[in-house]
Amino acid sequence: MHVLILGGTTEARRLAQALTAGHPGWRVTSSLAGRVARPLLPEGQVRTGGFGGADGLARALRELQVDALIDATHPFAGTISFHAAQAAAMAHVPLLALRRPGWVPAADDDWHHVNSLEEAATALPSLGTRAFLTVGRLGLPPFASIDDVHFLIRSVDAPEPPLPPHSEVLLGRGPFTPDGERELLRTHRIDVLVTKDSGGEATAPKLVAAREARIPVLVVRRPQVPAGVAVVGSVAEAVEWAGNPGSCRPSGTSEQA
Repeated sequence: MHVLILGGTTEARRLAQALTAGHPGWRVTSSLAGRVARPLLPEGQVRTGGFGGADGLARALRELQVDALIDATHPFAGTISFHAAQAAAMAHVPLLALRRPGWVPAADDDWHHVNSLEEAATALPSLGTRAFLTVGRLGLPPFASIDDVHFLIRSVDAPEPPLPPHSEVLLGRGPFTPDGERELLRTHRIDVLVTKDSGGEATAPKLVAAREARIPVLVVRRPQVPAGVAVVGSVAEAVEWAGNPGSCRPSGTSEQA
């Protein structure tokens, strides 16, 4: 049995560990995009770099004799998810999407949902003047022309230009703590938070800190999972599926979290 995991997330690493430990006879390969300079490596075999679109991935599925494909990429890695769906269909390989549940606002949260980073950039100046921007280093260009907001940008790796004219960069990798996030908002006098609905616990403390500070949060909705792809929300469900690929019914409609 050969399982190929499209990874780069905490869930993908936990899945690779669970499959490797639970099925010693299986071959488990994790594929990383290579966008992070020093990634946390999973158990099992690892490959780094793109496949060359859906055709390249389909060819790799055949050449590597992959029996099951699990898309455990970041919820906002939309392109690879669509390539995975196309490639799995071409190579006749069962496909599962593992997506951590999205965040749910509490009653006293002041969240403003938008559908894209571009919409977030348009809405931002009306909500605050000192923004904590946590959208990843590749999500910064839509904000580069905003000159009436001061940005605190947090990223795992140093971002490349263009950056907003009034900005400072803070390098950091989660998990973060509520106390640390409270202090960050206070020290930098943050009055608005901008984030993508990535879900998970590692970066959720910023939402707690924003709620307590009563500051608005701009939340970018997730892109949709390709229609017809089976979706689960936990590593345990993905492990169960891997033991019987195709056991989950396709979603039928695209996920919107």
